[in-house]
Amino acid sequence: MQPSILALVIFQVISQVMFAQNVPSAAVSPDRHEFVISNFRTESGVTLPQARIVYGTYGQLNAAKDNVVLLPSAYSGNLRAYEWLMGPGRALNTSQLFLVATEMFGSGNSSSPSNTPEPYHGPRFPITTIRDNVEAVRRLLVDELKITHVRAIIGFSMGAEQAFQWSVSHPDFAGRIVATAGTAKAYPHGVVRLEGQIATLTLDPAFQGGDYTGQPVKGLEAFSTVWAGWLYSQEWWRRELWRTVMPAGTTFEQALAQYRTRFKGDANDHILQARAWQRHDVGTTPGFGGDVEKALRSIKIPVLYMPSETDLYFPVGDARYEAAFIPKVSLVPIPSLWGHTAGSGSNPADAKFLNEKIAAFLGAASGGR
Repeated sequence: MQPSILALVIFQVISQVMFAQNVPSAAVSPDRHEFVISNFRTESGVTLPQARIVYGTYGQLNAAKDNVVLLPSAYSGNLRAYEWLMGPGRALNTSQLFLVATEMFGSGNSSSPSNTPEPYHGPRFPITTIRDNVEAVRRLLVDELKITHVRAIIGFSMGAEQAFQWSVSHPDFAGRIVATAGTAKAYPHGVVRLEGQIATLTLDPAFQGGDYTGQPVKGLEAFSTVWAGWLYSQEWWRRELWRTVMPAGTTFEQALAQYRTRFKGDANDHILQARAWQRHDVGTTPGFGGDVEKALRSIKIPVLYMPSETDLYFPVGDARYEAAFIPKVSLVPIPSLWGHTAGSGSNPADAKFLNEKIAAFLGAASGGR
């Protein structure tokens, strides 16, 4: 074994011991809720008779309602996606904090093409934006939970996009934000990548313009394969790091076969989320005239910005560009070979790094509370 690979393996083993293999405490589980908004008007101009947001809560809301942390979901994420941050010795202590984890439109649980009746079923569901998702969750917090301020918003990937949008659209709603592996705008390279993935679904003959009678299985397999190629870094693949998360003896062909089935669910739901991702741009927030730099300069609160050094979706260079315009930013790249997934604590070393940095950042907000 080459010395560099041996050192990496030793480091991962040590990290697993130190961080309990990134397995959430058995005591960590959410209470599941649904919030329904009547006549929700989207930015596309279409009004949904009912817009449903599925969310989970952890911990207890205190009397002052000042212990809230919002956790908006990433692409295909569910309300349990942030449990790697929860539990003893981690950034989010559920005995002290009230955590609200939301699922974005298109998740298959919140309002989605797959679960909305006509006239907005399937391909007729209106395109929803990151701002649409932020507005729906704002109503959930204010109208349902009577929360008008949160201690922090922590988001990974499209959750980071939502965190940035919150800080621009509602500059006083959160005390601070944490953005991991996600940017304040979708730049053209990412838009092209997403367009290619959408094509894998729409070009499957079974897709039938989105009015399929059965899921376009071949398209979903192609979609998943493209996703896998972008999900991790080139070095991750060269070092065959899939071996660290799969049974001993797994070959490349076997690993690829597993990644090929990563995305199941509903094709129209996947497309809806991809369209929201493509359109994301805090610069197009009303009042900023399409100027992303002006929008970033408007952010008043402290921002912990944590791109992955090897992310192919949200390159670290994009984060460095944006950070130059954010007044109170701490840019802390994640030193990882795990590409985009580093931002979700997908391996023990990255989970440990993120938990430590986020805990320190949140602790600085209120003297360690």
